[in-house]
Amino acid sequence: MNHSGGESDHNRKLVQVTKDKNGIDLVVLRNPRGASATVSLHGGQVLSWKTDRGEELLFSSSKAVFSPPKPVRGGIPICFPQFGNRGTLEQHGFARNKTWVIDQNPPPLSADSNGKVCIDLLLKPSEDDMKIWPHSFEFRLKVCLTVDGRLILISRIRNINGKPFSFSFAFHTYLSISDISEVRLEGLETLDYLDNLCQKERFTEQGDSLTFESEVDRVYLDSCDMVAVLDHEKKQTFVIRKEGLPDVVVWNPWEKKSKSIVDFGDEEYKQMLCVDGAAVGNPITLKPGEEWTGRLELSIVPST
Repeated sequence: MNHSGGESDHNRKLVQVTKDKNGIDLVVLRNPRGASATVSLHGGQVLSWKTDRGEELLFSSSKAVFSPPKPVRGGIPICFPQFGNRGTLEQHGFARNKTWVIDQNPPPLSADSNGKVCIDLLLKPSEDDMKIWPHSFEFRLKVCLTVDGRLILISRIRNINGKPFSFSFAFHTYLSISDISEVRLEGLETLDYLDNLCQKERFTEQGDSLTFESEVDRVYLDSCDMVAVLDHEKKQTFVIRKEGLPDVVVWNPWEKKSKSIVDFGDEEYKQMLCVDGAAVGNPITLKPGEEWTGRLELSIVPST
C-alpha cells in the first residue's frame, strides 16, 4: 500500500484493511465502479471477487472453516511449494495455511499498474517451514482489481538459497457457476492430461469442449494461455488468461466425493468448478537468485 507519490485520498479508500471474526486481516480492494475483491492474510487467499452489481464470482463453501491453520474451502487458495499430494508435504503445500504480511515496498513489476487497485503481500519461510522444506524463498503476491473489474494475481517466487530448489504451483480457483451440468470449458481440446482418478495416467482430450457429468480431477499439460468457462444459464463466460503457468487443473468432486469432504456441502459441487492456472507437470526449478513469475487474469464477459 504505497501512499507516496501524490496518491489521492480517493485511492486510499479503494484499499481497506479490516479483520474477519477470527481477527485475521482482510484487505478489501474496490474499483471506482464498485466491483470488489477481498484477500485474506491467512494464506494470501482471495476469498471474494464481485462485479459492480455485487454478484459474487468465486465459490466458497457454506461449510468452509475460517480458523487457521486450516485452509479455507473456496476462493483462490495458493498451492505452493507442492500441488496436491505430489511430494512429501501436506496436501497442496503450506503457503495457503501461513500468515502473509503486507509488503510495503515491493520491487516494481515491469507491467504498468495504472488504473488498477492493488495490494502486495509477502511470505517468507519460518523456521518450522525450513524444517519440512529447507529452502529460503521470498514469495510476493500482487492482487489487482482493474477499472473494468478484472482480477489479476501475480506470484513472484525468488530463490534466496545457496542451492537450487524445485516446486509445483497452482492458483486453485473456485469459480461460482449456476449448475455444473450447464457449463462448458473451452481451450483444452487435443491436450494431454494426467488423470488423478486413474493414478495420474496420461490421456489425450478427445472432446472439442469439456462438459461435466461425473467427478473430474485432471491436470491438462502445456495449455494455451487462455481458457474459457461458458455458463449457459447465467449467460456469462469466465475468461482465464495466464502467463508462466503452463498447465490447467480441472476439478469437481461430484456427489460421492462431496459427501466425504467435511468442509464442503453435499450438493455444493453443482455450484462450483475449479479451473487452476498451474505449473504441475514440469516443476519449476530456480537457481540461487533466480525468480519465477506466474500471472493469472480472470474476467467475466456476457455470452449467449
